[in-house]
Amino acid sequence: MPRGRLRTLCVFCGSAVGTRPSYREAAEHLAAELAARRMELVYGGGNVGLMGVVADAALAHGVRVTGVIPDGLAERELAHHGVSDLRVVRSMHERKALLTKLSDAFVMLPGGLGTLEEFFEIWVGRSLGFHNKPVIILDPHDFYKPLKIFIEYLAEQKFLKPHQIEHIIWTTTIEEALDACISDS
Repeated sequence: MPRGRLRTLCVFCGSAVGTRPSYREAAEHLAAELAARRMELVYGGGNVGLMGVVADAALAHGVRVTGVIPDGLAERELAHHGVSDLRVVRSMHERKALLTKLSDAFVMLPGGLGTLEEFFEIWVGRSLGFHNKPVIILDPHDFYKPLKIFIEYLAEQKFLKPHQIEHIIWTTTIEEALDACISDS
């Protein structure tokens, strides 16, 4: 990807909407900003939870949306058959590999176990030099504050190196997150 140009953003987020309306609002606002910046969305392929919210909002704004979902989850997570490009793969490993290949940068919105697992794999890949794509946590309401505290604790205990922590970009607004994608690329 040329420096300063972001085409495709991968969004990690929950298959639930969570307890706060602000989580849904953030997903919708992110989709609108993708449209304003003429960017594409890549995500986990579901039509439920924040995944469904961000995909539906992006589609409503004319954004090209690619979903990647393992066949074993396609029925359980109700694969989103209305996206521009739905790719059904055989495993979570294939899903993450394809998400990485298709994306120029990664942003994490609120989510649960799957969101964290996908985020950590992308972060580890960046830390080990397997890719050089921006890894961003979008945290407008301190949802990930306990995670940040824990990551800082890992560094204090010398289980993380400073460059590994620097590979995570913490943001509080959608604009800040998308600008960070461009400045970090």
